[in-house]
Amino acid sequence: METRSTPTPAFDMVLFGGAGDLVMRKLLPSLYQAHAAGLLNEQGRILALGRKDLSRDDYLASVEKQSRIHIKSHFDDAAWQSFCSRIDYLRVDASQAADFPALAEKIGDDAGKVVVCYLATAPNLFAGICENLAAVGLNRPNVRVVLEKPLGTDLASSNEINDDVARFFQEEQLYRIDHYLGKESVQNLMAIRFANALFEPLWRREWIHDVQITISEELGVGSRGDFYDGTGALRDMVQNHLLQLLCIVAMEPPANLEADAVRDEKLKVLKALRPFTEQDVAAKTVRGQYKAGASGGQPVVGYQQENGIPAGSQTETFVAIKAEIDNWRWAGVPFFLRTGKRMQERLAEIVINFRDVPHQVFSGPLGGSHHANRLVIRLQPEESIRLYFLAKEPGDTMRLQPTYLDLDFYKAFKVRRADAYERLLLDVIRGKLALFMRRDELIEAWRWVEPIMDTWAASTNSPPKQYTAGSWGPAASSALLSRDGISWHEEC
Repeated sequence: METRSTPTPAFDMVLFGGAGDLVMRKLLPSLYQAHAAGLLNEQGRILALGRKDLSRDDYLASVEKQSRIHIKSHFDDAAWQSFCSRIDYLRVDASQAADFPALAEKIGDDAGKVVVCYLATAPNLFAGICENLAAVGLNRPNVRVVLEKPLGTDLASSNEINDDVARFFQEEQLYRIDHYLGKESVQNLMAIRFANALFEPLWRREWIHDVQITISEELGVGSRGDFYDGTGALRDMVQNHLLQLLCIVAMEPPANLEADAVRDEKLKVLKALRPFTEQDVAAKTVRGQYKAGASGGQPVVGYQQENGIPAGSQTETFVAIKAEIDNWRWAGVPFFLRTGKRMQERLAEIVINFRDVPHQVFSGPLGGSHHANRLVIRLQPEESIRLYFLAKEPGDTMRLQPTYLDLDFYKAFKVRRADAYERLLLDVIRGKLALFMRRDELIEAWRWVEPIMDTWAASTNSPPKQYTAGSWGPAASSALLSRDGISWHEEC
């Protein structure tokens, strides 16, 4: 497959939590794909850090067993062996300052080499890691730090983490990662909006009726019960992934694609989101929790029967929200956000429902159908963009049928599509910040979400609505849209 990118500068990729699930399942496979495509500088090194006293061979054996199985395409044994030659391992306890001089010695002091420190650890370690890096001189300008979510559990804790990190690193050195922004279809949404005169005149309240953004998962909480019960779907998905996708849909065209130009426009959207009152939370949000049902044809237990979940837990596994943006472009257009676990299928999509024609001249059952025109941007499981419209079916009558244009960029351009983590890791090495959250974005996202969190926390006599595992969520979710005379995309 052809690739249109150029190799990165020389780098050291330092992976804190090097034996963890994120590194093995996502980061190393993504770095392999970049290596196999010739996108990594020959002098690029990968240094995994962990608390265990392992030899390099021991660590590579773990990589062979735990990481290689997650490479689903474009695997080549010779390329894999070449990739593994980049990898080294160093025993470093992230909480122990005494372990960091060895790390600094390993990296060296070459100012022309990019050093990326990926903190694939619990957020409570971020401040200590950054302090220890700074103590050995690894906060110099060529060092970049990637921060994984969740960054806090509310605005106060998020600010505390960011304040601690900011003591040692400048804002332009910090890459707060949200992998949904690295997906190919999200990038193509920006291209469709800002490179084509066709859509821009229609991308506003006069022509768009509503927007739906869904991220659903078939899986339950699995082995993450202890973590998830203290987090919930609102913090885990809405505050970051869903709001970032909303920003991409709703933002004004930036002056250019420089990082701050893009992020300034996203920030304006977050500031324009209408704040929630207690009454709004009751009327415009739905929180749910899955009960026993079936997934993939197999029976599954309910949330409260999962390992690590306390009896009577009111943690939400499903959220639906009607959001509104108070600005000239979007006033009166509802944005419906939805996410949940143990849903009917794994799905992430953005649906733009355009308004109907002002006067319908066609008769028949489809003549008056709502939202004949819609743009569906599918993020997972397969990335695609489809434009739906009505067309005449063959025959001697004017009977209309829905059809669509499938914008398959893979077929059109015949290039390999990088996955989200690969693209974002390459952006970090190249110093591109546009797809990473700036601190003020994070603050505004927490400010908008907090009233919902606080109202739910105070509603001890109003538990989450139950929904059967394997369904599309509680009935109240459908009712939320029906009050606007519409339904979720899969119900249409």
